[in-house]
Amino acid sequence: MFSDHVPIYRQIGDRIRADIVTGTLGADQQVMSTNQYAAFYGINPATAAKAFQELIDEGLLYKRRGVGMFVSPEAQAKLLGERRAQFFTEHVAPMIAEAKALGISLDEVADQVRAAAAEPTKKDPS
Repeated sequence: MFSDHVPIYRQIGDRIRADIVTGTLGADQQVMSTNQYAAFYGINPATAAKAFQELIDEGLLYKRRGVGMFVSPEAQAKLLGERRAQFFTEHVAPMIAEAKALGISLDEVADQVRAAAAEPTKKDPS
């Protein structure tokens, strides 16, 4: 269920972030309470609470006193913006630097990207 390489609270937060990005959790949708989450996954409620507090601090969740926690209306847009920026920093910038080092023009890179995007998506044979 949970990896030993990353703290559990971090994995919980990442799972909720992914659900927000994909739309599985929508704006103003209620999420499980920390106690429900802890019981469902068999973890310490304090671990779940730490994950939820981190998401609240990031502005992705908000509390309604006596009701529970909900996805912030701007959460998906915020996460998508962060992930787009991360994509360009981690993938595009190094690719451009490598292309320049190899003497590949940016036009050629763009042509290759367009060609790859036009190809049908390969399905996993399993």
